[in-house]
Amino acid sequence: MNPLDPATSVPGVLGVGTAACDIGRLVGSDILCYAFMRRAFLVGLFIGLVGPLIGTYLVHKRMALIGDSLSHTAFAGVAIGLFLAAAVGWTGSPLLAATVVTVIAAMLIQYLAERAGEYGDVAMAIILTGAFALGTVLISISGGISVSIASYLFGNIITVTEASVVLLGGLTALVLAIFALTHKQLLYVTFDEEAARVARVNVSLYNQLLVVLTALVVVAALQILGVILVAGMLVIPVAAGAKVASSFRTSLVLAVIAGELSVVAGLVLSYQFDLATGGTIILVAVAVYTLATGWEALTKGRPML
Repeated sequence: MNPLDPATSVPGVLGVGTAACDIGRLVGSDILCYAFMRRAFLVGLFIGLVGPLIGTYLVHKRMALIGDSLSHTAFAGVAIGLFLAAAVGWTGSPLLAATVVTVIAAMLIQYLAERAGEYGDVAMAIILTGAFALGTVLISISGGISVSIASYLFGNIITVTEASVVLLGGLTALVLAIFALTHKQLLYVTFDEEAARVARVNVSLYNQLLVVLTALVVVAALQILGVILVAGMLVIPVAAGAKVASSFRTSLVLAVIAGELSVVAGLVLSYQFDLATGGTIILVAVAVYTLATGWEALTKGRPML
């Protein structure tokens, strides 16, 4: 994870190469001298913001597992994209296929929960297992797991392109704008759906909005965290923030801080010690959660376990 290829250290279209490199060297590291690491930091910072932001609502709605369900669905979407490329010469990005499939799955989960009489965890389990089964079948038809699909399973920061940075930046802006405009309604729906219906809030619409935004964030995070770990960024920082917060707003802010800290520390550690990036980020998040639990035990007199 410390390539010496000069092609990775050019300033690039983002136009911040030289300045970023100089800043990094001031603290004794050349980590920002490589274009792929700068892109990884930008994408990671976006994910560290929107992941815990959306995750805060999901956790309080007891929908923490939806991230895991949608990430496995995204795996099926990637498999569909690679299968189409092999079978009919489709030239689109596997992430495009993953986005379409994951958004449809998110809406289907909500449909099953609301109209088919299935409990939320049952609907998520059906989608998770069904989508992952579809992905494995398509992979077997295509001839087995390739390096390409393995990068989506476990994450690979080298696959992050400047287009990915721009798209995720746009997605982050969109998510922030939507939450700014619908914060009160989402808060109402999160904590008391019945009262929200009485107040004539369109509960179904806001639930659909939340799961669709979750689907988009899950797909966006695949390149760094991978299918197996992406759900962690939706849940672990939120759990850490909730341990020490005294209000919903405070827990949301602390969750974002925990997410950003996990991303930055995880990227730095993975670079310095040549570790798997996604796994390192999530392990740092777990460490932050452990520290938050210890702090809660010390300040509130609660046992850590």
